[in-house]
Amino acid sequence: MTTINFSRLAKADWFGPLLATLIAIIAIRWYSPNFLSSFNIQTLLLAIAINALIGFSQMIIIAIGQMNLSVGAIGGLSAIAFAGMLQIWGLPVPVAAVLALAIGTLCGIVNGVLINITGISAFVITLATLSIYKGINLGITEAQPFYDIPESVKEFGSALAFGSVPMLALPMVIIAVALWYLLSRLPIGRFILAVGGNEHAASLSGISVRTVVIVAHAISGFIAACAGTLLVARLQIGQPSIGDDWLILSFAAPVIGGAVLSGGHVSVVATFLGVVIVALITQALVLFSIDPFLVQVVLGTLILAAVGINRLRGTRRAVRRA
Repeated sequence: MTTINFSRLAKADWFGPLLATLIAIIAIRWYSPNFLSSFNIQTLLLAIAINALIGFSQMIIIAIGQMNLSVGAIGGLSAIAFAGMLQIWGLPVPVAAVLALAIGTLCGIVNGVLINITGISAFVITLATLSIYKGINLGITEAQPFYDIPESVKEFGSALAFGSVPMLALPMVIIAVALWYLLSRLPIGRFILAVGGNEHAASLSGISVRTVVIVAHAISGFIAACAGTLLVARLQIGQPSIGDDWLILSFAAPVIGGAVLSGGHVSVVATFLGVVIVALITQALVLFSIDPFLVQVVLGTLILAAVGINRLRGTRRAVRRA
């Protein structure tokens, strides 16, 4: 019975990333006793809080078999809008936050609508909107940061809950649970996975593919906006460069988590663990005084390895079915 249960457990999407996470923690702790210090743990949790949202914003698009190259541009535009409304217009923090999230959601909707209207691939559409949203960002800021961030926002960005858990992690947890519930319990979540699995079959079964595409991109835009807004609180400044380096990470986390790039299969838990693995590797490079630019090389290697493993799994499943 135990063997059967372990066999089922090993087949779960999150089992591999969880095992890799535990091995990485043990290995890094072995070579660096200070790795699990409270300061390092807080640093890790801060990185994970933001990066998980970045990964989730891409994951929901991968679920429908598409990709969103404008994730970083949407997050950056929302961040700048949030900081700008606080500094220039003097809006209350909650109002500015809601408007910034609305801007991100609207950008996502625009992506979905353009994909539906033109019939052009999401890759090309989001590549174009990436340039548009980034251009608007630079037009608003003139490439200059917004410095006048209210103290309440700064305090939230540095505040701790339950002793050592950053407050920034709480919105991430809420969004992660909401995404898990949406994909596993709600009809729209099943529709998203159905469209990613087989768009033609989903359409024949009565699912409005156009609506699903727009909803998925709207959710992606909303989550990217959350990441950008929270990053303003963490950095305590509205930087025009926010989001510029999100693209590789946004793909790395879901792919490491076993997401199928052709769509129809994603995991919130495994994507989160993918983010944890990337954060651990980044932290290890810092602790071992290794060139931080090597992170990009490692991320690219991880993506290639994860895609190869996923392809191997798919081939084995196809052979078994045959």
